[in-house]
Amino acid sequence: MNDRRFLLTTGAIALFLSAALYTLHYVIFQDVHHIFIYMMGDFAFLPLEVFLVVVVIERLLSQREKKALHSKLNMVIGAFFMAVGNRLLAELLTDFYGKEELYQHFKIGKDWQTEDFRRARAQARKTRLEVDFSRIDLEGLKVFMIEQRPFLMGLMGNPNLLEREAFTDLLWSITHLAEELEARKDLSALPEVDLKHLEGDINRFYDRLLTEWLNWAEHLKNNYPYFYSLLLRTHPFQKSPSPLVKE
Repeated sequence: MNDRRFLLTTGAIALFLSAALYTLHYVIFQDVHHIFIYMMGDFAFLPLEVFLVVVVIERLLSQREKKALHSKLNMVIGAFFMAVGNRLLAELLTDFYGKEELYQHFKIGKDWQTEDFRRARAQARKTRLEVDFSRIDLEGLKVFMIEQRPFLMGLMGNPNLLEREAFTDLLWSITHLAEELEARKDLSALPEVDLKHLEGDINRFYDRLLTEWLNWAEHLKNNYPYFYSLLLRTHPFQKSPSPLVKE
């Protein structure tokens, strides 16, 4: 309501000043014909002026805002992977059957291009994993996720993430698995049906985690090659990840 009143007031003042200046021009020069010549010239330029202001300048400002927002989003996503995502990605990978196949699809390289990342994301979205429950440490996973819950809830409260629905869905799916694990008092003797249910929950967030990790890796490659270099050496989709530079 206040914005509307401000616009109406500003418009009325501008109209009054314009009329007053034209009146002053007439009082001084007594030349209506001259006034109308300049008035028509101003009106003739008006469509181009509207185009420049409304379309060109507004679009440039919008692109600048989107770029700034994209940068902020990637900072938030980077913080997530450094605190939570990388550990989940690596530790759960050891608990899957057929993880060697994942190495083939998601072993990012220094020469990867946009098409390589696109192909890997498509594979991530259709990946369905079988969990080896004889290896997985559900109790340790539960403790870690509960410890990280305040951090995850803080991320979900970030208004910038409203622009990244897929990442928000990932946070929700991780939080849901944490709640499922917390609700079970004894994780050492779960029935087969319940383990299958948990496997579905793990799959629900792991394919999203993979997709967002690939997005983040591509962002690092395009904007921060030194971070990408470290990621190439330490990511879990290789047999012997190490931060040491060997070649």
